[in-house]
Parts: sequence; structure tokens; C-alpha cells
Amino acid sequence: MRPRLPPVSLLLLLLGLCSGTSFPSNINIGGLFPTGSHEYEVFRFALAQHQDVPKLVPQVDMVDTGSSFAMTYAFCSQFSKGVYAIMGLYDRRTVNMLMSFCGSLHVCFVTPSFPVQTNNQFVLQLRPELQEPLMALLEQLDWTRFVYMYSADSGLSVLQRILDTAAERTWQVTSVNLDALTEAAFVKLLTDLDFKKEFQVIVDCELERLNSILNLIAAQKRNLKNYYFVLANQGFMDLNFTEIQKLGPNVTGFQLVNWSDPAVEKINQDWLDFDSKDLKLSRRSLRYTGALTYDGVSAMATAFHNLRRQRIDISRRGNAGECLANPPAPWGQGIDIQRALQQVRLEGLTGHVQFDERGHRTNYTLSVMELSHTGPRKIGYWNERRGYVNTAIYRPVVEEFYGLQNRTYVVTTILEAPYMMLKKNHEQFVGNERYEGYCAELAAEIAKHVGFNYRLELVGDGKYGARDAETKLWNGMVGELVYGKADVAVAPLTITLVREQVIDFTKPFMSLGISIMIKKPTKSKPGVFSFLDPLAYEIWMCIVFAYIGVSVVLFLVSRFSPYEWQGDDSDDEDENLPSSASRRAPPTSYSEFAPGYSQTQAQNQNQNQQKEKETPEYTNDFGIFNSLWFSLGAFMQQGCDISPRSLSGRIVGGVWWFFTLIIISSYTANLAAFLTVERMVSPIEGSEDLAKQTEISYGTLDGGSTKEFFRRSKIAVFEKMWSYMRSTDPSVFVRNTDEGVIRVRKSKGKYAYLLESSMNEYIEQRKPCDTMKVGGNLDSKGYGVATPKGSPLRIPVNLAVLKLNEQAVLDKLKNKWWYDKGECGHKDSGRKDKTSALSLSNVAGVFYILIGGLGLAMLVALVEFCYKSRIESRRMKVSR
Repeated sequence: MRPRLPPVSLLLLLLGLCSGTSFPSNINIGGLFPTGSHEYEVFRFALAQHQDVPKLVPQVDMVDTGSSFAMTYAFCSQFSKGVYAIMGLYDRRTVNMLMSFCGSLHVCFVTPSFPVQTNNQFVLQLRPELQEPLMALLEQLDWTRFVYMYSADSGLSVLQRILDTAAERTWQVTSVNLDALTEAAFVKLLTDLDFKKEFQVIVDCELERLNSILNLIAAQKRNLKNYYFVLANQGFMDLNFTEIQKLGPNVTGFQLVNWSDPAVEKINQDWLDFDSKDLKLSRRSLRYTGALTYDGVSAMATAFHNLRRQRIDISRRGNAGECLANPPAPWGQGIDIQRALQQVRLEGLTGHVQFDERGHRTNYTLSVMELSHTGPRKIGYWNERRGYVNTAIYRPVVEEFYGLQNRTYVVTTILEAPYMMLKKNHEQFVGNERYEGYCAELAAEIAKHVGFNYRLELVGDGKYGARDAETKLWNGMVGELVYGKADVAVAPLTITLVREQVIDFTKPFMSLGISIMIKKPTKSKPGVFSFLDPLAYEIWMCIVFAYIGVSVVLFLVSRFSPYEWQGDDSDDEDENLPSSASRRAPPTSYSEFAPGYSQTQAQNQNQNQQKEKETPEYTNDFGIFNSLWFSLGAFMQQGCDISPRSLSGRIVGGVWWFFTLIIISSYTANLAAFLTVERMVSPIEGSEDLAKQTEISYGTLDGGSTKEFFRRSKIAVFEKMWSYMRSTDPSVFVRNTDEGVIRVRKSKGKYAYLLESSMNEYIEQRKPCDTMKVGGNLDSKGYGVATPKGSPLRIPVNLAVLKLNEQAVLDKLKNKWWYDKGECGHKDSGRKDKTSALSLSNVAGVFYILIGGLGLAMLVALVEFCYKSRIESRRMKVSR
């Protein structure tokens, strides 16, 4: 028989059983948010939406999430108050501290902040990781060279993944830490990207920072059509694209929340209608971080509801307030709450909500968005099971343009040779047949490829299109497109930022830039002695001195060397040999041919005269005149009838022959070019030459885009040119292009006109053919066909222009109207004829030298005859 319990013990047992199975009706939920944050507002809204039992009661502290001390104090304070779980935000300075507390105390921390790489199961991260979707998108885009701009809060893990992949696939990745960039440094970075042509950019940062970056890029008013931005953020629809969309960049990003879902739309509307005395809402739509917060509250409510249904004891007793105990005492029931949260499965605002064993989101889907001309649109999605899936559907051009071919479109244009001109007998024609020119044929080709009828009409005010500073209205062809008076503009209309904001342009049908026009300089006539030009004056002088020096050295070594002396036993010596050839015994000492010697030596010579007559005579061929003749013969490549016998003399001759070989070969190589090419000496070769001189003035069209280019340019050379142009008196600006051309032609080379290169090349082919383009283009821009914003003609006309370019039709049109119809011949014609034959003026100096040499020879012969006659007459008188 069992012993009966006393009544007191039975009562205590019953109380214990009741307390063990009871579940609290109110669940205290902690909150750590920055003051005025969007996530805090949504947190209060979500708690108000979940009023089921058990009821979630907030215990919120507004803290600086970047301060470790403030976050530690707030966390421990809430833990001591008995909260069951905490929702809040962190940044990279406090995330490690929070994870340490959560892991030690077994307190669950649910956060919509950026995900971090951790295995702490008590930190549940509502925001999905972006590494895998981003890498799949890069694989789809096939990028191998790009710039990765990141914030250190969320981008370091993505950066590591990108760098690891880049090492495997030889990608060229440039990383930029946005936290270290000021606004001025970021603007400079954009300039560097333009210069290096780094047009593929990934931007990874939080929503607020990303919005400010996009606005900063838009404020620079750059042409972004070549850029492709990938925004590594999950709130693509939350971004403000109003300004940057006008610049036409390619933008792709990710979207976590499906705002078209009816359930999501209902929650968003409830949020807009929500009113609380505690909150001062700005009545803006939910952002994706707010949607994450709402799903976090829903996950908490679901977890505690499941715990209550399972009758699991999660009461806070015994160890409350031991946050900073050493060692810390973990909360025993915390593991039950963690398991309940990990087992949550629900469909929330951010899609399917589920956590893995590490507390990370799993089994989620991200939409891939792009920015089109009509706004953001979905082009695909990514999930863990299928990876990236492309769902973009592009309507064919035929479908978009269908039904519009039957009407006649108005094509506005402007008279500007050679783009659009009236035919000489235009009175005999009607309609489009009255016009001719590059753009007239271009409009016909476009209409043929697209398949529509058109009517050419000249713009009423004769202007291209600009906005009036006072009325803010557009004039010219741009105005006719903006205000619906025309459907297409086919003219030399420059693609600019301000025009692109109000009308649409096709791809450029002609690329050009600012160029320099000057009066064509007269061709330099060859001089009489132009055959001396291949070698510089200094070289000719050195050759003369070398010739004299070699001759003297040859003379000396021949005198010293005994091998140059030879005996002469014959008496019938040729009298025509030069008088310098010596007939005597070889010297035994230097004193024998010294310029001065003593009287005693002279007497000894007279005494031994009879003895010397008995000895044989020795001769030396290399007297001073023969040495000069030998050197001259070698230099002229003709040789000589004498040559050195000694080793020293042959060394002198060998090095002189080698010297003359190189000199003559170099002279011959350059002579062909100098005698056959007529050179035009241009006073300037480019913008740098213009900027560093003041003798030649230069200017632009007054009020045109060229003048605006110099006024806005920040390049030192162009700033210097602009400073000169605006301060010169009289003014260097002209009212129209014709006035500028006339000024160039009449200025005698003292005025240069800056205009677009296509017009410069055209005028160069017009009579009197006295202008020319010098240097390269100062900038780069293009002419495009324009349509009104949103016109159905935009895409088909753009495709027609691209097709004409690929088929080389545009090049044929330019050759036809610029060069084939030119009045000065093709730019390369006639060059072969000018360089194939020599004129008398090229070689006249050679004939002058020949005639001069012949005359000098006759004069010397006369002098020799007179001198010899005088000597002979004296000898004959003496002999008598």
C-alpha cells in the first residue's frame, strides 16, 4: 500500500505541475534600433498587426548601433528585463559583440541587417546572402573586366568571393572602398573610369548610400550610355532612378520583395494607413529592409505560437540579470526558442522565410531587374535550385511598329551642305525630289529599311535646337520633335545630354569632333642646292674637316714610313707627275725635311753634293697634293692610280673608305626623299601649337557647341585657348561657318577656325581648295537621327541605322558627297605623280657645280700655261 502524501505536499506538487505547463500570455520582445529608423517604425507596425495569443510586447531601446558600449548596455538591460528574443540592427563595429553575447547567453537575435559569415545559430539573419546570385549574374553577363565598389559593412565577404573567382578565371577586377571616398574623390574616380574606359561597374552598399551615389553620378551630367551598372542590393525598386535614367546607362540589380503580389500590396496599404501616437510616419511605402523586419516579427509570432501549442516551458526564472556574469550563465530555455525559430516556414513579404542550422536564410528567390526607358522591369530570377533563369521577353520591332506604316511621317531637316541641299533645278521638282545630299539619301535608306512613307520639311527657324534661357522652350528641329510638329529629324544633329533628355537619338550615323582649319600653306620650292639637304650643315662641315685631316695624316705617315719610299733608276721620268713628288734618298732623320736648318748643314750639303749625285734617287708618291687627291677619289667612290704601300698608310686608307661608305650610303638614302617630295610647311600641327603662340589667332562659331566645349572644358590646353579667345580684340568668333571660312581664306595664314571635322573635310574639297585640316580631333561626338520621346519609330529607325553602318552604306554616302563630288580631287589623289619625277629645280645646283668646275679647270689651265711659258722663256734666255 502506497504512503499517502500530506496535504501540503500534494498542494505544492499541483502548483509545480501547473507552473511547469503554463505558457505566458505576453512575450517580451526586445528591440535595438537607431533613432527614427525605418525598421523601428515597421517593427511597431508589425507588432500591432500580430495581436494573437501569445501577445508580443516590445521592449525597445533607441541606441547608436555603431557604439559597442551603448549596444552592450542596451542588450544587458533588455536581458535583465526578461525578454525572450531581440530584434534589431548592427553594423560591423558591433556585430561581433552581439554574436558573443547571443552565443554565451543563448538569446536569439533576429536582424534585417546585412548578412555575415558566422555559424552562431542564435543570430537569425533575415536578409539573404548575395554572393551566389551576384556570381550567377556575372556569369550571365560574361564580364571579365569590371570595377567593384563596395562598403566595408556588407561588401567584404562578396569582395573575397569575387577575388577568389577572379584568380581562377583571370578576371581583371578593380576594387574601390566607398567608405574611404569623399564626394570630390568620387567625382575624380568617375573621370578616371572615363579615361580608362572602365564602363562595367558593380556597386555594393546599403540603400541610402546607393541612392546618394546614383544622384552624385547623375549630377555630373555625363554621357552614361556606355556604362553598365550592377547594383548589389536587394531593393532595386526602392531606388530613385529619376535623374540617372535621363543619362541612359544600363542598370541591373536584384529585388527581394514582389510588390505586385496582392498580399504584399495589402500589407503595404495597411502600412500607409497605419497611425500611432508614438510614431511620426512620413507616409512612404515600405522598403525592402522594412519588409524584412515585418517578416522577422511574423517569424517570431509563429515560433512562439508553436511553442505555446507544444506546451514548452520558456519562463524566465532564476538567472535573469546575469548578463555580465563571469563565466556567463546561459538561459536554459533559449535553445528551445532558437529551435522554434529555425523550424519556422512561412510566406512573407520577402518570399519564403526559412533558416538553416547556421541561422541564414535558405530556399529564397531573388528577382533580377533592369532599368528600361519606361522604368524598372523584371528580366529574370535566381534561386538555389535552378540558379539564374532569364525571363526577359522583348517584343519584336515589327509588332511594336505594326499598323503605323500607312501614315506619312514628317521628317524635319535643315539646309546644310553637303547634308541637305536644294537641287540646282529644284523648281522643276516637287516633294522630296527637290533635295539632295547625304541626309536626303540617308532618310531614303532608312525609310526603305523600316518601311514607311515620309515627307521632308525644312525647319521653320533654320536652327538645330536649343532651349531658350527665358521661356525655357525649345527651338529648331529639337523643338519640332518635342512639340509634335515632326516625327523624325534627319540632319547633322549632334547628340548631347540636354537634347537626349527631351528626345531620343539613334546610334550615331557619323562620328566627328572639333578640328582646326587653316589656310593651306604654299608648297616650299626646292632650292638650287637642295641636293645638300639630306645632310645637315654641321655634317657637311665635319666631312670637309675630316677630308683635310685624313689627307694630312696620310701625308705624314707616308713621310715617316720607309716602305713608302722607292728607288728610281730611270732618267726618263714622266715630267707630268706632280711637282711635289720627291726624288731623293729616304730620310735618315727628321732634320732632313725640317723647315729650317743651320748654315753649317747647308755647307755640308754643298760639300756632299757631288757624293749624293752618285747615290740613287728615292721617290714618295704621297706628297700633300697626291694625299688630297687620294682622299678625294676615295670619298667620290672613284678610286685613284696610287695607293699606300705601308701598313700605317693602308690603315688610314681603310678607315677613310669605311667612313665614306657609311656617309655616302646615308646620303643616297635620304637624297631620294628630299629630291622627290614637295613638302608643305604647316605653321601649326595641332591644338598645342595654337595654344603656345599668339601670331596666329583662332576662334569658333559664336554661340555654337564648339564654343560651349571650350567654355566648359577643364583641360589645361583648352582652358588656355578659351582664355585667349574670349579676351582677344577684335573678336575671333564668327556668326556662321561661311564667315569663318572666308576669314581663314583672307587672313593669309594668320587665322585658324575651329569647327566640326566633317564640315572641315568637306570645305577642304571645295574650290579654291586653299584650306586644310591639321591635327587630330579635339573631342569626340556623333550625329544621330532623332525621334520624340517614346516614339514607336525609335527602335526600328535605330536598327536601320545600325544595319546601314554594317553594310558600309554610310561610308559610301560620305565618300560620294565629300570626295567623289569634291572639286579638288580625292585627298590622296595625285600624290604618286608628284613624287615620281624630278624637275630641273631639284637638281639645278648639280649643273651649276659642273659648269663652275669646268670653268675653274679652264682658268687653272690658262694660269699653268702662262706660268710654264714664263719659266721656259727665262730658261731659254739663260741658256743663250
